[in-house]
Amino acid sequence: MSHGKLRAEKNCLDCGHFVEERFCPHCGQENTETRQPFHYLFTHFIEDFTHYDGQFWKTIKYLLFRPGKLTQEYLSGKRQMYVAPVKLYIFISFITFLLPGLLPKYHEAEEKEENTVRIEQSKNSAEKTKKVFDELQKADILSKPAAEASKKALDSASTMDNEDILIDNSFKNENAPFMNAHNLKEYDVLLEKDETSLYVLLRPLAKKMFELKEKGLSKKQIWQKYAETIVHTIPKALFVYLPVFAFFLWVFHNKKKWWYFDHGIFTLHYFSFLLLAISVFNLIKYIGGYLPDLFLINLIFLILYVAAIIYITIYFFAAHSRVYESSRSMSLLKGILLFMVNLIGLIIMFLILLYVSLITMH
Repeated sequence: MSHGKLRAEKNCLDCGHFVEERFCPHCGQENTETRQPFHYLFTHFIEDFTHYDGQFWKTIKYLLFRPGKLTQEYLSGKRQMYVAPVKLYIFISFITFLLPGLLPKYHEAEEKEENTVRIEQSKNSAEKTKKVFDELQKADILSKPAAEASKKALDSASTMDNEDILIDNSFKNENAPFMNAHNLKEYDVLLEKDETSLYVLLRPLAKKMFELKEKGLSKKQIWQKYAETIVHTIPKALFVYLPVFAFFLWVFHNKKKWWYFDHGIFTLHYFSFLLLAISVFNLIKYIGGYLPDLFLINLIFLILYVAAIIYITIYFFAAHSRVYESSRSMSLLKGILLFMVNLIGLIIMFLILLYVSLITMH
């Protein structure tokens, strides 16, 4: 596929050298017209990344189905045939964390429809009950003042029921104390009496909780904001953990044979695979949301999830063994130790992520 219309002139606009075909042999710039159609902005990006000559798809195939092969090829010097590790990681990060937000949310429409049905049912029930009161009043079974009082009580109850459906009021100040405090002043009083340092540690968390309560946010709204903040923080957390993961590899392997750079390439490829696996999980979940809630369908999706988790676990050991080429028993031992160490590290990183996500909500 063409990247754009070629120039009739054969001089390179970048370095001035003679261009015999499409690309300048001196600087590599493509000898295309300086002005292109508007759609060229988008097609040029896609073409440049995927190269349509098989580079992108070969990289993805090796990344998904041949653990460690991509790293092995790159470290052996075969780099022109594959997407560069950093470029690959950034692109897959974009796919994993940004595109899901652009997809329509199937559950929002369902919840809206369910709420509408419940409100209509509540109104119909109230109208039927009012008719009963009118009939009782006409038959002199119920006095007029009693009937009017009953109708007002019914109207009030109906209004409260609708508000409960539309607004989640379960997070009111008086009903949701945090660490036995209803506001920051009460919390600080308890902090001065505390001897365990727990109140000091949780003060930033308490401050954020009271700020959200003062804004009148419902519990549902807070959880939605919290989930959105976590999603936006995960890419940063994973990026921060990249050098930590590579450091553990450096500690466990021969430092004369393997440079930190080599471990960095393995880390970029492995984390790219993990992000791609997350994208597959999200895709499966998204598709499942549109399918009927049947036992067979749920069973199939459960099997897919379990199979994916098993494959992700085995992938690390297979990639580690192929790249570092040690004996099978030594590779397995180091792989298990690295897996456990990094699992603990990722759990700690995740806990920090949860804390940071909460105190940075706004």
